[in-house]
Amino acid sequence: MEDSTRLGYCIVAGSFVAFQFFFSAVSPQLSVSLSPSYSTLSSVKKSEWNSRCVSTLHAVIVGLFCLYILWFDDAVNANPIWGEPRLVKLNVAITSGYLLYDLLLLVRYWRTMGDSLFVCHHLAALYAYGYVLSRGVLPYFANVRLLSELSTPFVNLRWFLDAAGWPRSSWLVLANGLAMTVVFFVVRIAVVPSYYARVFASYGTPEYERLGLGVQLAWIGPSLALEVLNAVWMYRITRGFYRAVRRSKAHKTA
Repeated sequence: MEDSTRLGYCIVAGSFVAFQFFFSAVSPQLSVSLSPSYSTLSSVKKSEWNSRCVSTLHAVIVGLFCLYILWFDDAVNANPIWGEPRLVKLNVAITSGYLLYDLLLLVRYWRTMGDSLFVCHHLAALYAYGYVLSRGVLPYFANVRLLSELSTPFVNLRWFLDAAGWPRSSWLVLANGLAMTVVFFVVRIAVVPSYYARVFASYGTPEYERLGLGVQLAWIGPSLALEVLNAVWMYRITRGFYRAVRRSKAHKTA
């Protein structure tokens, strides 16, 4: 096993421990200081609040890395299959640790927080990211996938505002709903044509053949599964925002 691969797995373990520590120790103390509403929540709601704080932290870290790689990492963008994967592997390792932490959390609080779609998403992502970590392949495509995390802070803010008692017809909730819908569409749906354009451009090339059947299946299979999940979530988010706007208009009319 190469030293970079060992380092990647160490980062996965460190990420898992760090996010678990943030959930258990940092988020509760920080939330009490920043939001009076936190203390009024039930223990179940506090657990979900803390999990979403961790989710937001992870999304910000990984999302900023993704933007840097997309804009400045010429090696990855020039060779999407075998480009220098150092920064992408770091980002994937952080995300893999987070996904393992979140899977454990979902199992622990399954009755209140369990979601089969999230489990499918996490397992599909971990399966694909395992090849990125172990073989350093597909850095560009892994980075595009991780860009989807940029929508997570808006999704979590919607939940925080609801838990804090903000009316769903308030301007802040509606503004966040609009931002969430737009960003989710941009980073998870609008990127699909360009993503698969590069997939088809890579198909049949010597670089593609070097991957082997196992990696090829791990790349395409989870990608298609994630497209379905993102389409389902996009529908839910759009429907929710539409209903919120209608409720706001009805409230103003009344």
